[in-house]
Amino acid sequence: MTAATRHVQISPSILNADLGDLKGTLQQIATADTAHIDVMDNHFVPNLTFGAPVVKYIQQYSPIPLDVHLMIDDPDRWAPAYAELGAHAVTFHLEAATSPLSVARTLRSLGAQAGIALKPATPVETVIDLLEYFNRVLVMTVEPGFGGQSYIEAGTTRKLQMLRERADRQGLDDLVLQVDGGVNAHTGAIAVSAGADSLVAGSSVFAAADARVAIAELRAAAELARQG
Repeated sequence: MTAATRHVQISPSILNADLGDLKGTLQQIATADTAHIDVMDNHFVPNLTFGAPVVKYIQQYSPIPLDVHLMIDDPDRWAPAYAELGAHAVTFHLEAATSPLSVARTLRSLGAQAGIALKPATPVETVIDLLEYFNRVLVMTVEPGFGGQSYIEAGTTRKLQMLRERADRQGLDDLVLQVDGGVNAHTGAIAVSAGADSLVAGSSVFAAADARVAIAELRAAAELARQG
């Protein structure tokens, strides 16, 4: 199955959920493809969220695979632990890694998909020649650190188009292009039209009256954009 034919993945970010009821939150998003877990260390980004013990708990109760996004310093040291917990995918930031290819190899050897993330200001050229070493590329569409921000369209479309063009040229049909930040049915469709095939959505899912309905609406808008 090529990128153009596989369905668009929906990955709700539980950062915007009711953290007092993690089990209930996970059940609300059971119709999604993965649960997006933002790990922040208050160093790489100015916020502190989940660590390995909480991710271990979420892994135990989640009905869907975990998509772990590390917004932390020194992923070379810390990223493998999340793969060892059983995460489906572990994505770390290019800006924080010393040896990104080594981290990717380690993650894949532990059975996790390896993802590389780019902040909005990071040029896509910094990762364009490394795609074959990763399973996914996360293009941040907000400044990482806090939920509820607005989608930054400037530059995002070009990044996605360049990444998809290079992936297609190299025959990397399994490479996942993900966007994270300010994603709703409208902005998600824009991203999919540019080449994205995985949408991380927080506020638009958990601020809705019914998270399941919001997930279905995101999926429908994404598939319509893919067909268009």
